[in-house]
Amino acid sequence: MPKPVDVSTPSDREIRVARVFDAPARLVWDCHVKPELIRRWMLGPPGWSMPVCEVDLRVGGAYSYRWRSDEDGTEFGSSGVHREIVPFERIVTSERMEGFDGEAINTLVFEETGGRTTAIITMLFESKAARDGALATGMSDGMAMGYDRMDDILSELAAA
Repeated sequence: MPKPVDVSTPSDREIRVARVFDAPARLVWDCHVKPELIRRWMLGPPGWSMPVCEVDLRVGGAYSYRWRSDEDGTEFGSSGVHREIVPFERIVTSERMEGFDGEAINTLVFEETGGRTTAIITMLFESKAARDGALATGMSDGMAMGYDRMDDILSELAAA
């Protein structure tokens, strides 16, 4: 059963998305940093694949994602640099999304309680207009679909 994502706008320049996972932080962390797992869940709506998923998990290391529509071959990508990494607790990255001006700073926090983990990502944009443009893409719906797929991966990892 799909779980809701909690989407809010704590300031004129921020979007906050929180989601609870029935898994320990180390497994939710793995889903966010291991390319072989990222490719399986970070896809948005059905019919998209991720032909490029590169992660250099160190401060100053870059990441790059590229998505492709299976229907018409349309592609877009996002990339950035890791600014802070605290294993199983926090990742701060810069992000540039193709088709959008400017850079966002994303802070992803993992809060584990009783074997369940809340992943909270706060995206800080350069302006209110940039924040509103990101919201208008339907990104929260795509994130919810991806997180539902992550639930299946977490069940597999927990059983392994």
